[in-house]
Amino acid sequence: MSTPDMSDWTSIEFPLTIRKIKIGRKNQILASEIMSSGRYPVVDQGQGFIAGYTNADQKVICNDLPLVVFGDHTRCVKYVDFPFVLGADGTKVFKPNEDLFDPKFFYYALMNVKLPNRGYNRHFTLLTERSIPRPDMDEQRKIAAVLGMVQRAIEEQERLLRLTTELKKSFLHKLFTEGLRGEPQKMTEIGPVPESWEITELGRVVVLFGGYAFKSDESIPSSNTQLVRMGNLYHNKLDLTRSPIFYPEDFAQKYPRFVLKPGDLIMSLTGTSGKEDYGFTVEIGSIAKTLLLNQRIVRIDPISEQLSKDFLFYFLLSRQFLDHLYPTAKGMKQANLSTYAMKTLKIPMPTIDEQKEIPNVLRILDRRIDFHQKQSTIYASLFRTLLHQLMTAQIRVYNLDISEIEINCEEEMGT
Repeated sequence: MSTPDMSDWTSIEFPLTIRKIKIGRKNQILASEIMSSGRYPVVDQGQGFIAGYTNADQKVICNDLPLVVFGDHTRCVKYVDFPFVLGADGTKVFKPNEDLFDPKFFYYALMNVKLPNRGYNRHFTLLTERSIPRPDMDEQRKIAAVLGMVQRAIEEQERLLRLTTELKKSFLHKLFTEGLRGEPQKMTEIGPVPESWEITELGRVVVLFGGYAFKSDESIPSSNTQLVRMGNLYHNKLDLTRSPIFYPEDFAQKYPRFVLKPGDLIMSLTGTSGKEDYGFTVEIGSIAKTLLLNQRIVRIDPISEQLSKDFLFYFLLSRQFLDHLYPTAKGMKQANLSTYAMKTLKIPMPTIDEQKEIPNVLRILDRRIDFHQKQSTIYASLFRTLLHQLMTAQIRVYNLDISEIEINCEEEMGT
């Protein structure tokens, strides 16, 4: 790679890049005072842009906008161009010197400053020791425009992801209470369902097969045979990157009953008490690895020809099931589900034809959710690359065809 040409840029020590402003404790609100709704958004140091809301008129910051909020503990950087109230814990507020910096460029430049992670210790002193690159104002504005365009693409994908996820929740409820035939409803142990649907115990139509307690001292650094643990079942998604544990390849022959295959349904049985981080259900897809079923995970196998596995999968994700599942958990520090208690839970049984139709609707939404997740990841990667390269002059904004980037983003979001 050629040496970046920053000869026409200057670099300014951070303390000289900002102006003093009158923002202090009078503008801050405690976390315990933040509400779910209100007239004014609260911006704190957390990962989420908005922490909540408040009606505290006397605390509102409405002068000197736009401002940049820096998380002293978290190192999060936020650009705020609207009236807001400041979170009290670990927040620093900066007003960039607009004689030197375009405010949006300053925000992005601050995002690119690399500060070592000191945990929950403060990081502001480290920031004061850094310098901020300063191209001419015209280039600053163009860099900010490019990065802003990609950031808006990310935000749009995240918005569509939230909407589609909420739509799926609504459809789950609607389909498992009303079905697809427009029938009158009847009240049952799991709430209203179509009149023609039967209700039976889960244990009558499925087998719950528990995993094996594989010995940790038999694990190896890496192989194509991986243990599926509860942490890998995260929010109903299989994530094999979370604390992977591997075993020798011959374990598939030694423990064939505990080898998972595509289409298997598995559920986590243990989590933190008081939180719904257990009872996650995952459908195993087609993957290149050999997967072993660990203890405290149960495989759920239909044994009735009158029960579709796809229908079962989506029912296990529905509130009709989960609202009856969670109260069966036992334990103070850890919430443990019992397969014995699970067998007594109820499941609706439409006709097999309707069972096959209901998942088709939900699969469409799942594909949209996967699409928006992938697009968000693609744009986030593009943003990180552009941020670094533009802020270090590895590429210059004058060499970018901004209109072409805009067209590509629009095409991707419209597919």
